[in-house]
Amino acid sequence: MAVVRRVQLFYDVVSPYSWLAFEALCRYQHIWNIDLHLRPAVLGGIMKETGNQAPAMLPKRGEYMMKDIKRMAKYYQVPLQIPKDFFESMVKKGSLSAMRFLTAVDMIQPQFLEPMSRELWMRIWSRDEDITQPDSILDAARKAGLSSELAQQLLEMILSPEVKNRLKEVTEEALKYGAFGMPTVVIHLNGEPQLFFGSDRLELLSSVLGEKWLGPVPASPNPKL
Repeated sequence: MAVVRRVQLFYDVVSPYSWLAFEALCRYQHIWNIDLHLRPAVLGGIMKETGNQAPAMLPKRGEYMMKDIKRMAKYYQVPLQIPKDFFESMVKKGSLSAMRFLTAVDMIQPQFLEPMSRELWMRIWSRDEDITQPDSILDAARKAGLSSELAQQLLEMILSPEVKNRLKEVTEEALKYGAFGMPTVVIHLNGEPQLFFGSDRLELLSSVLGEKWLGPVPASPNPKL
């Protein structure tokens, strides 16, 4: 019997490339022999600790990124649209409250982590909507299938020490694996972790796992998009 390999995806919904990797891995989790773990973390914390800079902060890399995101979104068939004020959405506003909410979801109702993450990405990276205000997060939760009572409970948890510490711990775990940006994918083979950075390393990841890459949208009985 084949051994199921653990695959961890460390992500932040402020990262558009993380959305692409998220959708691809969610599609393949029913095809590859893997156990996918979604790990909400803080991109800003990783960038700060490693001295890294977002591509958008460097003019030429930012210019390239704007073109590349569109190409990658088309390739992965993800409805990603660049916000009108990219800098405002990605850098100034950030996603800390959203990531704390996802952490709370993961702690008490993990079955909603996938749809809730997707809905937050849809807001910021498809519909150019806010993800920082309580009403915005609650609206995303409703669309993700959470009851109003559960969503309110989770919203109240985001300022708790338990949620803050959990999010910090997961971010620190990503750093220990060697993360310097997002998406960061960590696979575990023979007890050894291997890190892959970016949404364009999934074909290589499949080879290391001994699986087949069937394209960005493989035939699946449970398509996500």
